[in-house]
Amino acid sequence: MDAFAAYLPFIAALVATGIVAGITAGLLGVGGGIVIVPALSFVLTLLGYDPAAVMHVAVATSLAVIVPTGFRSAQAHHRRGAVDFGILRLWGPFIVVASLAGGLMAGLYSSGTLRVIFGVTAILIALNIVLPVQKRLMGAFAATSWAHRISASVIGYISALMGIGGGSLSVPTLSVFGVPIHTAVGTASALGVLLAIPGAIGFIVSGWLAEGRPPFSFGYVNLPALLVLGVVASLVAPAGAALAHRLPARALQTVFAVYLVVIGGRMLWQSLAG
Repeated sequence: MDAFAAYLPFIAALVATGIVAGITAGLLGVGGGIVIVPALSFVLTLLGYDPAAVMHVAVATSLAVIVPTGFRSAQAHHRRGAVDFGILRLWGPFIVVASLAGGLMAGLYSSGTLRVIFGVTAILIALNIVLPVQKRLMGAFAATSWAHRISASVIGYISALMGIGGGSLSVPTLSVFGVPIHTAVGTASALGVLLAIPGAIGFIVSGWLAEGRPPFSFGYVNLPALLVLGVVASLVAPAGAALAHRLPARALQTVFAVYLVVIGGRMLWQSLAG
């Protein structure tokens, strides 16, 4: 009984994180990882687990959670006609291969390096929303299939190392390629599932013999966190998707940018402090 009581704060934190992650997944098409990774790494650090493994476990578990969350979110967007299957066919193979590579190579990076990747990328994405640099650089290539494939490969690899569904990268990229924002969000949810499955498998393999992992971890994927976060987040993801279709595009972009700056800045601060 005492042992169970000791885990109650951990479970409560996971439930709260799952609610926020699920709503965020449906609202922004980001798979929830942008919430789960910093929250789970904070909780695991607070509980005293090995700092060298905390970020890897948070990223890997986030990818595993994105599978049910992204699927539920994609279903909700599909019912509203906001998933572009042509883009799924074009991006899918490259997303899968690149995210698997990212997961398999994760063991080569330290927790600090993963935090830097997360933080820098998050801030760059936010800046891109405010200052449309990507649109100016990539707008001329929007009609070329190779631009789509290169984008999918880069997004797949970076997203796997960040533990996100790729929506924070694929939504603005698809927007540059002329896809309406709500369709970009819906399609990103489906792409997140294609990204998360091989990415999580890669982290399981690369973390199979890693030391310092929390109990009940399958590779770098922590099973209790996966169960709680996955169930809660997948249940509330449709609510986020419904909210996304009630908000104007600019409101979605503003919310996205502010959140990324806050989270990215905190990750960089943690890396420097460590």
